[in-house]
Amino acid sequence: MQRNVSIPKSNLSLSCTLYTYLTLSSVLRNMSSRPYIDAAFRSSREYEVYFFAKNKYVRLHYTPGQTEDKILTNLRSISSGFPSLAGTPFAEAGIDCSFDTEASEAYVFSGNLCAYIDYAPGTTNDKILAGPTTIAEMFPVLRDTVFADGIDSAFRSTRGKEVYLFKGNKYVRIAYDSKQLVGNIRNIGDGFPVLKGTVFESGIDACFASHKEPEAYLFKGDKYVRINFTPGKTDDTLVGDVRPILDGWPVLRGILPVS
Repeated sequence: MQRNVSIPKSNLSLSCTLYTYLTLSSVLRNMSSRPYIDAAFRSSREYEVYFFAKNKYVRLHYTPGQTEDKILTNLRSISSGFPSLAGTPFAEAGIDCSFDTEASEAYVFSGNLCAYIDYAPGTTNDKILAGPTTIAEMFPVLRDTVFADGIDSAFRSTRGKEVYLFKGNKYVRIAYDSKQLVGNIRNIGDGFPVLKGTVFESGIDACFASHKEPEAYLFKGDKYVRINFTPGKTDDTLVGDVRPILDGWPVLRGILPVS
């Protein structure tokens, strides 16, 4: 029920100022928590990575622990860089999550949909190998889990054909070849105690496993961190501090956040 509230003229200016302040604060909070990077995957080419933001992507050469990264493919639309995805939700709505597998192949996710592609690095000769279909159809073991409706991020494990999947504050490890769970769905803070008290405990926007094993990069809002991960254990460590993405990746200034 709508209430009619009468504000005395003497308080009107103060009320308007307070409203403006609260509205601006809310906008700024939303901007700061907005993902800079929606998805990422490690290329088959050494120290190359794909970053996806909205319906665009950029490919770059990265230098772990340094800031000498180079742009290899300038920011462009997913549909122009991956013609096989043109006209699909992966190109139109964007890619929410992705992870590399063998050779130049990767899984990409958008909403509750999934496709398996050959991304043909540095070319536009990509092709869809399987899908698009629902996550539940591609990975039946994820049916009736929080991951069936969408996956936030993923990175390859150093152990066999395993991958870590993240959704909200939950994660699970699966074998993507046999499509079986490896362990149970857990809280990020329980499986990665090193992330407790950080922005990553409540969720991870994007991540990828580094070519420098066993490291991985995690992204959330405008922040990132590098970790040493230990599959099946809980003695992961941070490699450096949680930092603003644009401080650690200055080559992305003027590119991120994508408008």
